[in-house]
Amino acid sequence: MSVTSLLSSTKAIWRKTSKSKDPPASAMNKDSFPPPTQPVTLAVVGCGQRGRSYTAYALESPEYLKVVAIAEPRPKTQASFAKLHNVDKTLVFDTWQDLHAASAETISTVGKRLADAVLIAVQDNMHLEVALAFAEQGYHILCEKPMATTLEDCIKMEAAIKKAGTIFGMGHVMRYSPYSQEITDIVRSRALGDLVNIVQIEPVGYYHFAHSYVRGNWSNEAKSSFSLMTKSCHDIDILCHWFSPRTPSRVSSFGSLQHFRQSGKPAVAGSATRCLDCAAEKECPYSAKKIYLDPVSKGHKGWPVSPLVDGVPDIENVTQALKTGPYGQCVYESDNDVCDHQVVNLEFSDGSTASFTMVAYTSLICDRQTRLHFTHGEIVGDMNMFTVTDFRTRNTTKHYPRNEGGGHGGGDMGLIRAFVQAVATGRQEVLGTDVSEVLKSHLTVFAAETSRREGRVVDCVEFENETRQRVDGDKSASAAS
Repeated sequence: MSVTSLLSSTKAIWRKTSKSKDPPASAMNKDSFPPPTQPVTLAVVGCGQRGRSYTAYALESPEYLKVVAIAEPRPKTQASFAKLHNVDKTLVFDTWQDLHAASAETISTVGKRLADAVLIAVQDNMHLEVALAFAEQGYHILCEKPMATTLEDCIKMEAAIKKAGTIFGMGHVMRYSPYSQEITDIVRSRALGDLVNIVQIEPVGYYHFAHSYVRGNWSNEAKSSFSLMTKSCHDIDILCHWFSPRTPSRVSSFGSLQHFRQSGKPAVAGSATRCLDCAAEKECPYSAKKIYLDPVSKGHKGWPVSPLVDGVPDIENVTQALKTGPYGQCVYESDNDVCDHQVVNLEFSDGSTASFTMVAYTSLICDRQTRLHFTHGEIVGDMNMFTVTDFRTRNTTKHYPRNEGGGHGGGDMGLIRAFVQAVATGRQEVLGTDVSEVLKSHLTVFAAETSRREGRVVDCVEFENETRQRVDGDKSASAAS
């Protein structure tokens, strides 16, 4: 059977086998539901790269989504975002607390919220407090990954969302790209038999890792979280998604910070702590001049240059940022402590298995390499295309899923579309997941990191039960006091 026939047949197979009223994942695109009477309105907390990525949908399809309020502390970023979305100046705030207070006043005096939903795109360690505050006011929430930076906080978020009874979306964007959705349809159709094993590699990219996980916001666990969580929680999530309804039963993991530390510093660098002052800069693959300044000099103003400054980057202000800020520091002298490589092995409830590798030292930038092994065939893909081999016919076919633009092969746009549809129709199931399932995949990530730190195989069920008992115990102790 050709890949085209295989994919077209999944709808018919799904109708015969599925108890759900929802169509296959690949059928859920911008044309899968008519525009609502009024566009879904959105308040954006954090107007950086992720905030801009999701809200591009409001510019592309204003009949579906409209940004009506924002909270952003950086003046130039705030001004440009407000102008881009034509946000009324009375609904532009410096902090999420100011936005929340204005919302509380509106609810009190007018009896309605400022918007239908809130997008949380601030730093990871702020996710919980923002989510709790706006969930209490009854907002639907789309939260950038991860849920939170501790197990306890993730469980608190689940409880708050359940109590609010509102729509919840998580930035596990890999689920929503056309590439992943077409693979999901094949997995669900069982056209290749039972899924037995998955091998996935996350090639972070040598300069991407240096930017985000050595110099950047996710470099230090105490300030953010461990790299398996901040970079790869959506990898673990999609592995769990493809094996569902089977659940993780055991996990083991190994990894470390291998290179980005003082022992890796070349001798010729001497006492230099910044790239612009370093004798080794020209030979260093992690040179800040190569990563930031050279691209700006050629007119590049997007990522990874854009996070360095508030406003549009140019040679002058990027040079100043490299002289004084963290992005100009030597990668061997930075305040980083998260793993630069890690492997995770998973066993699921029926004995099926998966292995995942996250590694910094690659030329590819986040183009996952994936192999799915079934009893009657295999799928091999790279996030741009995939091949399907049917062992019964011995035919191999290639497929090139559409890329609708935006980040993660269309996953960013796919997620925001699904979230808007879920809010407009009041149906959580449109997102293909809920807050409890999101929590379970996060629990698996925490279990993997526990395995790495403690050098043992972790029983996932016991790990979840122990965590919940501990959180419940803390609640009881707090109530008693």
